[in-house]
Amino acid sequence: MKIFTAFLLWPLAEIALFVLIGGEIGLWATLIWVVLSGVLGVSVLRMSALPMRETMQGLRAPAEGATRGLFMGMAGVLLILPGFLTDAIGLLLLLPPVQALFAQHVLSRLKVYTPPQPGAWPYGEAQPGGSSDIIDAEYTEVPPKDQKPSGWTRID
Repeated sequence: MKIFTAFLLWPLAEIALFVLIGGEIGLWATLIWVVLSGVLGVSVLRMSALPMRETMQGLRAPAEGATRGLFMGMAGVLLILPGFLTDAIGLLLLLPPVQALFAQHVLSRLKVYTPPQPGAWPYGEAQPGGSSDIIDAEYTEVPPKDQKPSGWTRID
């Protein structure tokens, strides 16, 4: 419910900021701001792949490269969207201390999954019963005796 409320209030906040700030700085300055923030957003979005490339080359730690690239991509998308609130949040996400704060929060909530070794029980412990043999079998599907076909499956 909180997310739904946020989605309803976000456009209202953007409109209110457009009216307030646009009234202060004027129409042309507002339009120039929207266009320049969009151009900046596109360039930041294009540069968001750079941390991942540096990670692949071994120049950056994997978690750092992934989170930095993620936050740069989010900042780029927010800068492309027209609005003063989205621009402010996008610009904040470009700051390294803010990225580090969010990255610490995100990484603390992640759970690392390591795939099981071939032949191992997939739930992390020894398989109950001990054997991991594959049983080959044949089966025959037996329909229930008192089941009537529905009108949807009847062919006339």
